[in-house]
Amino acid sequence: QVQLVESGGGLVQAGGSLRLSCAASGRTVSSYFMGWFRQAPGKEREFVGAISWSGRTTYYTDSVKGRFTISKDNAKNTVYLQMNSLKPEDTAVYYCAWGVVGGSSSVSQYRYWGQGTQVTVSS
Repeated sequence: QVQLVESGGGLVQAGGSLRLSCAASGRTVSSYFMGWFRQAPGKEREFVGAISWSGRTTYYTDSVKGRFTISKDNAKNTVYLQMNSLKPEDTAVYYCAWGVVGGSSSVSQYRYWGQGTQVTVSS
């Protein structure tokens, strides 16, 4: 079992930055990927990006490329989502997820999910 806990959400003005954290615990193995997803009211859960176990490979959806960066600290078992140049349309509940399919953007390919953290971007 893998437990994931997101933190760092909050209210930020457009153009600002926010850093989300996802702490993982439990039985984890090498070769896994950590994904970030978001879900806005009335919309489907959307893939944001993912990072490999090694941290060497990352994937991003087109809408966040150049603005968001995923990184990880293996010593702390923590994955980060650095969000810069935030826009009101980035407002959503952000979730981290654990899976073994590299770079998958599909919700179904992730086995464990965090509870989510709210990110609100005001204009």
